[in-house]
Order: sequence, then C-alpha cells, then structure tokens
Amino acid sequence: MTKTVVILGGSVAGLHVAHALLKKNLQDVKVVLVSKNTHFYWNLASVRAIIPGQIKDEDIFQPLETALSRYPADSWELVIGSARAADFDTKTVEIARADNTVTILPYHQLVLATGARSTAPDMPWKASGSYAEALASLHGTAARVADAKHIVVAGAGGTGIEVAGELGYEYGKTKEIILLCSGDKVAGGHGVAAAAANELRKLNVAIKYGARVQETRPAAAEGGGKTEVILANGETLTTDLYLPTTGLVPNTEYIPARFLSADAGSHTVLVDEYLRVLDAENVWACGDVVSKPRAGFFITQKQAASVAKNVEAVLAGLAPAVAKGPPVDIFACAVGRGRGVGRINNSIRMPSIMVWAAKGRTLAVPMVKGYIDGSVA
Repeated sequence: MTKTVVILGGSVAGLHVAHALLKKNLQDVKVVLVSKNTHFYWNLASVRAIIPGQIKDEDIFQPLETALSRYPADSWELVIGSARAADFDTKTVEIARADNTVTILPYHQLVLATGARSTAPDMPWKASGSYAEALASLHGTAARVADAKHIVVAGAGGTGIEVAGELGYEYGKTKEIILLCSGDKVAGGHGVAAAAANELRKLNVAIKYGARVQETRPAAAEGGGKTEVILANGETLTTDLYLPTTGLVPNTEYIPARFLSADAGSHTVLVDEYLRVLDAENVWACGDVVSKPRAGFFITQKQAASVAKNVEAVLAGLAPAVAKGPPVDIFACAVGRGRGVGRINNSIRMPSIMVWAAKGRTLAVPMVKGYIDGSVA
C-alpha cells in the first residue's frame, strides 16, 4: 500500500523536505506538496528587489512544478491551495484549493512547514498569497520606492536594517530615509547594534530611537497619497512611503489550539526534540511555524533536513533521531550592497567583508538553483 507524506508549505522548509524524500526514491511512498503559491519565492532578497532594476523576477521566483518534475510522476503531487483545517486524530487535512474547491487529504506522515507572514500583509517580505499577489506586492512597492522622496521604515530588526540599508545605498543622497527603532538600540540590542547603526549612518539613513508606531493614516491635508505615522510619544511623521517590517505571524490557524504555544500569543507549534508535534502521531514541524530557538534561515535548513530524515526513518519502521541545529548561531545582516554586520554566537564579530561576501553581495540568490534542482537536500 502506498504511504502518503503530505507537506504543507512550498517555501524553504517544505521544498527542502520534499526534495530530500523524493531523491531517496522510497518505495510505495508518495509525496504531496501543498502550496498556496505556484512558485518558490526567495524572500531573503525581497529587501533588494524593492529597488527598481536590481533583481529580476525570475531570479527569485521559480515554478514549484519545475522543481518536482525531475522525479517520477507517480511519486509526487503538487496541490495549489491552503490548509484550512487539520485533524491529527483522523490523519486528514482540509485544503482550500486555488480553484475554490475543497479537498480532504489523508496522510500517513504530515509535515507542517507553512511558515509565517508579515504583520503588514501588503509588504513583500513574505509571500502572503498567490504568485500573482506576491508579484503585485513586490512591483507595487518598487514603484512607490522610485516615486517617494521621503521614506519611513518601521522596525529596526534584521529586515528593517536591510531594507533601510538598501534604500540608503541607492538613494541616501537623493531621498530622506528614516528608520524607526522602538528601543534604544537597533537589531534588538545584539552585539552588532552599534556597528549596524554606524553603517546605516554612512548611507545617510537617519535612525529615530524610542519610536514605537502607534498608528498610521492617510495624510488628510497632504496630496499625493502621503501617510501620517503617529508614534507612541505623540510625534507625527508625514511621509511619501511607509514600509513596516515589524513582526511575523506564524501560519498556524488551521492547527488545533492544543498543539500550539500560548506563550505571549506566539501560536507556534509545540514540538519535541525530534521536531515531532507534541501529542500527535506522525506529525512533524519545521521552520517559522516552530521558531525554535528562533526564526532563521540556517535554523530552518537544519530543521528541514532533520524532519526529512525522521520521516524516512519512521516510514521504514525505525526510531527518529534528535534534531540537529546549526553548529553555531549566526546573525548576519547586509547593510546595502557593499557592507554588512554579523556575529557568530554572542561573542565573535564577523568582519563586514565576510558578511558582504557571504550574504550582502547577492543575498544568496544563487541558492535558488539548489531549491529547484534538488541539490539543497
């Protein structure tokens, strides 16, 4: 009897797991990849793709069909749609397809890799909808960037620093760019905070500290679609373009609440040391739906590899292995197209040239090929 492995999510984590299983050519195993997007999206480069002319669509969007079609046709299926409900007791998932039909998928093994979305759904930092919607968000943001003379970036975490850095590198001498930081240090106070702030200042990015956004609204007295950004301290900034980068929301609404963390409303999936969902049989999770120890690309890669190995082991009647994380904790942040800041663990600072070479030069766009040809797994 054919055993079905359903993978929810066609991004970095889900596609990695799919490749890892399909490359093994497991007998009597079918992999069903469920994705709301027909294309794999390299969102790590979205911060640069909002600068007109820097990155081509085809460099960061590639059809999932192309990635899977290299395997025997009877070993996989691609379902375009979103998980609407999961029943871990009956081992079924309800999928709302892109064509407005609903499908009930039974599974033997289930992988939760639905990622997270930006708290601002119209921003392109994550693909929050279909391929067409993701393209529209990216193109629309790029067009507004080109037209704006005054830009406010809210959120001074990794994404906010990279967005402000790209804007400063390209437009620091022609546009006014302000980065809002809710605390007294960027990057959440990491050891790279001072270096990151210094690099941004070199690019003529102004940093406003203690600036928590309370609300935004159209500027009634201004023409041309300006936005008023009201800060918690009562100050109001009027800008041509407001780019929020604050916060991620895990895509876990389809999962019963008892399998989710209630800590500070995080709603991430509870897993054990094998990345198996607690109190669920043959259900695994990896990537931003777990965010353990934190959300991050290298962490997601390692989690996906571990989940794939454990799914394969359980299918073969073997015990799963404890999931392995990256050997070191790396935080790397590009600051424009020429510089970067980073640290290894909490004590080793990465030289700017190292961060540039590893990330800032290309934002790892060449890695997209590995996710399409399967060499990533």
